[in-house]
Amino acid sequence: MPLSFATERTPVSQSKPDPLVIFTPSGKRGHFPAGTPVLTAARKLGVDLDSVCGGRGKCSKCQVAPSYGEFSKHGVTVAKDALSPFNEVEARYDRIRGLISGRRLGCQATIQTDVVIDVPPESQVHKQVVRKRAEARDITLAPSIRRVLVEVEQPDMHEPTGDFERLQNALAQQWDIKGVTTTLPILSRLQKCLRKGEWSVTCTIHNAGISLPPRLIDIAQGFDETAFYGLAVDLGSTTIAGHLCNLETGEVVASAGLMNPQIRFGEDLMSRVSYGMMNEGGSGEMTAAVREGMAQLCRDVAKDAGIAPERIIDATIVCNPVMHHLFLGIDAYELGQAPFALATSDALNLSAHEVGLPLHENAALYMLPCIAGHVGADAAAVALSEAPEKSDDLVLIVDVGTNAEIILGNKNRVLACSSPTGPAFEGAQISAGQRAAPGAIERVEIDPITKEPRFKIIGSDLWSNEAGFEEAALATGVTGICGSGIIECVAEMRMAGIVDGPGLIGSAEQVGTDRCFADGRTNSYLLYDATHLGGDKITVTNRDIREIQMAKAALYSGARLLMDKFEVDTVDRIVLCGAFGAHISPKHAMILGMIPDCALDKVTSAGNAAGTGARIALLNTDARREIETTVRAIHKIETAIEPRFQEHFVNASNIPNAADSFPHLGAIVTLPNVNHNAGDGSDGGKRRRRRRG
Repeated sequence: MPLSFATERTPVSQSKPDPLVIFTPSGKRGHFPAGTPVLTAARKLGVDLDSVCGGRGKCSKCQVAPSYGEFSKHGVTVAKDALSPFNEVEARYDRIRGLISGRRLGCQATIQTDVVIDVPPESQVHKQVVRKRAEARDITLAPSIRRVLVEVEQPDMHEPTGDFERLQNALAQQWDIKGVTTTLPILSRLQKCLRKGEWSVTCTIHNAGISLPPRLIDIAQGFDETAFYGLAVDLGSTTIAGHLCNLETGEVVASAGLMNPQIRFGEDLMSRVSYGMMNEGGSGEMTAAVREGMAQLCRDVAKDAGIAPERIIDATIVCNPVMHHLFLGIDAYELGQAPFALATSDALNLSAHEVGLPLHENAALYMLPCIAGHVGADAAAVALSEAPEKSDDLVLIVDVGTNAEIILGNKNRVLACSSPTGPAFEGAQISAGQRAAPGAIERVEIDPITKEPRFKIIGSDLWSNEAGFEEAALATGVTGICGSGIIECVAEMRMAGIVDGPGLIGSAEQVGTDRCFADGRTNSYLLYDATHLGGDKITVTNRDIREIQMAKAALYSGARLLMDKFEVDTVDRIVLCGAFGAHISPKHAMILGMIPDCALDKVTSAGNAAGTGARIALLNTDARREIETTVRAIHKIETAIEPRFQEHFVNASNIPNAADSFPHLGAIVTLPNVNHNAGDGSDGGKRRRRRRG
């Protein structure tokens, strides 16, 4: 039959699609008719957006932050009129109680065109559990901050020197602290302080290192024992975690964490670099967002410790290169293209107020050095914490996150690379995925015979098949599955034969359970039906499997490249770290093929090693000199230009791997040899294409 074509006189009518709404940090998206309230769209997509007033604009729990500009990752450009203008309800709320700049009430703002909407942490029902605790570690105390009591000579008509010069002499003679400098605010307080203290003062000296003179940053009359504190921060792509330490005892007195506000500009680093490239002023927007997040962290951790933020007098920060640049107010454009040049890779000694941190007026800030273009100060902090350059055996250190840092080395040499794993390990881009919060599934086991699952949720110690679980779960509900949960679930599905090596979920007939069901052109697995608790059905789809395969393949390929450079096929031990890495089951990670084969008792967790490295640098200035020397000896491998990366990636997309053997794993786990690719057997198990007629 001949094909017919529409002419100019008979145009084909094509309806314009409804606006696309993308919520961050969940990654959930959908099309909704123009005029749909943001809160309604969020509820229909299962987005975690709070509201207690029934959408009347009174509670302010549903505040959201729309983002504008071009988002290449999502394929959308968000116009300034993507949401409806402020209505009277919002205007009245803003007049009476005040809305944070850039925020809207989700119950009042309506969708007009394509839009990207961030749900800030305080608007989420299930608050994120930022699981970057301070690890127990013996640290030799030698902070950059020192407090000394000084007796200063009184002025003499015959020796007409200034008060500060006589204080300098006293510091040199009594404490061997020479060449001290200070600031104008300190000079303005000096004379009154000396006289009220009867020429006895307590000086707080900051000594950044041998290349910089010591600096007087605080002065108090007489003998002052008021404690001062330091803050060690791990500034991650997804989460920010800080540990407040007493600088005299080294004790961690408080820890706090929050989501990185930059998430709304892109969940992965390259999306943020792209946002800065595509949108005029985009880099500045991201700098303002992350600095506000850091300021909030400072206030939160001080509040938890019951102190004023002004008592925090020193800080260290570790972060990846993109976060490093954006936090400092440096456009990350060059990090988006080869040769990935950093504006600076050296350690930085700054004033905390230069970057907007609400700490002591003269608080010091030390930023650890970056290793190379995509291996940052966070990897340097991991190296400081785990010291691979001092190891007799070959150790692989993997800091698992949205952007994974990988280090392989021993006392002979150390290599490093980064691998863009994306947000899947954080629960994003997974159909029922969520961040780690109460109610999220974090542990999974599947019976290999019956294919029946059981699981644990954050906030309860009971397994789902144990008595009392549903009563315990009523407090939070079973709300979704977080990163560690999806890792265990996919690995358990592979062990039970529900998923085959290439990553296909079998049908109910192939697997032998009605938990597997047809879902479009592929199959999905029902993990839990929470509808009787007021929740949703929690399923694992084949797209979820693909997301995990891509993330774990990127991670494994980076590790394998470093092993190639060492000309080895095995490592002696593996250390997993990071907020997510600390909660991974080593066995499930190896079944999935996230990490190379290794004896399971040689796979350990170092917790938040980057945060530990930041704390070591805060409390010991010798460690700062050590890591500045160490990073110069670490050789960086750039995965983007390595010819074998793609080969390793393709092989690592299989579960656990299409080419590399896992003998240690095989000794304790037998993976079913199944193939769920639909076929009649005559074509080798491959799908037959239907011929178009």
